[in-house]
Amino acid sequence: MEPSETVRLLWDRMRARDWAGVGALLADDVIVDWPVSGERIRGRENYVRVNAEYPEGWSIEVLRVVASGHDVVSEVEVPHDTMGTHRVASFWTVRDGLITEGREYWTELGADPSPAWRAAYVERV
Repeated sequence: MEPSETVRLLWDRMRARDWAGVGALLADDVIVDWPVSGERIRGRENYVRVNAEYPEGWSIEVLRVVASGHDVVSEVEVPHDTMGTHRVASFWTVRDGLITEGREYWTELGADPSPAWRAAYVERV
């Protein structure tokens, strides 16, 4: 399986809440960093559990997946019924069909204030 297919399957299985299927795509010793919150998730079981225990009310829309060799980048939108819409840019390493490491940048849309000095150069999205 191509590395990009592995990452697409990861998001498909997360959307389906197929936690065993998510785990099957991860190396046992996978490491995933969340730099925005300053956290590191070490190991397949921890990554699966942190996602499985996220409060319900969410869905997933994959916006894009781009791959180069073993490196795969995905951009995903995660709307939640009560917590707003989040966006994640994820950088994955996939070897032999398994995700071995990742770095995910999660943010809530519109969470960062736009400084007044940029107003003349930008438009709100």
